Amino acid sequence: MGEYGCDGSVEREGLVAELVARLLQAEVGEREVGVASAVPSEVHVEESIIVPVAWVFMASLKKNAEFIGGDVNPWALPKTFHYQNFITAFQDANMGTFFLNSVIVTAIALLLLLVLALPASYVLARFNFKGRKFLNGAFMAGLFVNINYIVVPIFLMLSSANRALGVEFFLNNRFILAVIYATSALPFTIYLLSGYFKTLPKGFEEAAYIDGCGHFKTMTKIMIPMAKPSIITVILFNFLSFWNEYIIAYTLMDGNDTLAMGLKNLMAVERTATNYGIMYAGLVIVMLPTLILYICVQKRLTEGMTLGGLKG
Repeated sequence: MGEYGCDGSVEREGLVAELVARLLQAEVGEREVGVASAVPSEVHVEESIIVPVAWVFMASLKKNAEFIGGDVNPWALPKTFHYQNFITAFQDANMGTFFLNSVIVTAIALLLLLVLALPASYVLARFNFKGRKFLNGAFMAGLFVNINYIVVPIFLMLSSANRALGVEFFLNNRFILAVIYATSALPFTIYLLSGYFKTLPKGFEEAAYIDGCGHFKTMTKIMIPMAKPSIITVILFNFLSFWNEYIIAYTLMDGNDTLAMGLKNLMAVERTATNYGIMYAGLVIVMLPTLILYICVQKRLTEGMTLGGLKG
């Protein structure tokens, strides 16, 4: 007899496959209504985004003379596509380096967040154990803690660690900044993912156990792939938060500035010099990754937001 599945049983493979197929069919049927109801709101969101974003893109391609004068029409198209604004922003304002720092910090923070939040949310949602209520309550309480209010104590703690160890590791460190970002997003992420895991029927896990899977394989091979819509939602929300964060980076970083810090400096300089085209080019550089990510995961985002509120 051939060997397949988690423990290698061919006889159970057909039964498990049929059970999973039926559960998936029932799950899709229940959730189609919720996805359809989200379409009108999606249209309104697109309308509210397109107009201001299009205006900033147009302004980033204008020469400075097109912003100055009493008869200037702010909605007029650029007379010429002045790409020099972007070159100046990248080179003279060092936006390229800031962009790379933001990419590194955001990527590390998202990776750490998913590694910590996915197992935690799955265990809290699907298992009963001693201390479960306390942990759920602790994470719920964390939703009401704004990290911007405790950024000074965090700075003092990291500064004290540097002095105690005689190193300069904990401040102006992109990895430490990413760790702080990830831990600050844990309560919201666990809340959203555990809410989704609770909606999944027990039959999926039972089918996996029949096939010989343990708890870890059931989580990684079955439950986490099924939670992909909610995971994408979490990634998008936290990407926006990490990418645009300013206060923590401004407090903890000195030299390895992120893009938000670089944009703040660019806007201060160019506003004083009345170089509005360069200032709007900096805004586009900051917005472009978030817009691309939103366009790529738009349908998954709507699905993740609606599925999480349905009962399994």
